[in-house]
Amino acid sequence: QVQLVESGGGLAQAGGSLRLSCAASGRIFRMYNMAWYRQVPGKEREFVARIFDFGSTNYADFVKGRFTISRDNTKNTLYLQMNSLKPEDTAVYYCNALLDGMGYWGKGTLVTVSS
Repeated sequence: QVQLVESGGGLAQAGGSLRLSCAASGRIFRMYNMAWYRQVPGKEREFVARIFDFGSTNYADFVKGRFTISRDNTKNTLYLQMNSLKPEDTAVYYCNALLDGMGYWGKGTLVTVSS
């Protein structure tokens, strides 16, 4: 069982920055493929960024050049550095862990970007 706890959400102005964190339980964090998703009420959850166990990353087109996903395997923590925020980035951001075909989710952290 993997437990994920997101933090770092809050209110930011357009053009500003926030850094999200996701603390994960488990001794094999380094083996997880980790990702960030987001969801706006009334819409489906959408993919934001992923980092594989070997460090490779990929991003949704709408965050490329603005967001950076990273991980610290010594701290069992996933990060999402969000720069140049836009009002349309307002959403609940969720951390996801994938290992051996099993997916786990955190409860999310709310990001609100004002114009």
